[in-house]
Amino acid sequence: MNTDTLTNNNLLAILEENRQLANQINPQQIKVLVHEIKAAKRIFVMAAGRSGLALKMAAMRFMHLGYTVFIVGETNTPAILKGDLLLLASGSGTTSSVLSSAEKARSQQATVIAITADEESKLAVLADNIILVNAATKTDFGVSVSKQYAGSLFEQFTLFILEGVFMTLWQESGLTKEALWPKHANLE
Repeated sequence: MNTDTLTNNNLLAILEENRQLANQINPQQIKVLVHEIKAAKRIFVMAAGRSGLALKMAAMRFMHLGYTVFIVGETNTPAILKGDLLLLASGSGTTSSVLSSAEKARSQQATVIAITADEESKLAVLADNIILVNAATKTDFGVSVSKQYAGSLFEQFTLFILEGVFMTLWQESGLTKEALWPKHANLE
């Protein structure tokens, strides 16, 4: 098989795995996230590695809609307080920095929502609500859940969920693309 065919087949496999997850997602869990974003005074996002990149992309989109959003760990991130939302992602639900953030947010009476692949993990227990993604985690070396390497499917689908949430919030806002544009980065 030549490289072009192999790459195309891999792309189709990746898309199919994500499509299958989309059919499994619990819409009530997404509804709760949309509600909590709208209700939050401020939104904080935190995850490690590639999951963290997915949350950073979502943070930018929420900012485009006019939400006050902070990325945990950046130097300009203030203290989280009651009325704020902390959105976390960890496939395993055991990432120590994510757990530490969840514990701190809970102690401050902030709302905690976690995207995870393990509904019985410590993170799931700490969170007020979870979004369960039935994907392989970084330590799953089998192929029964995903043909992709490590936590790739979890990380991709985390971004897809949050892009879907962004689009829902955007459509509900009635804002046009032109109305969002002034918030787009101009120091590039």
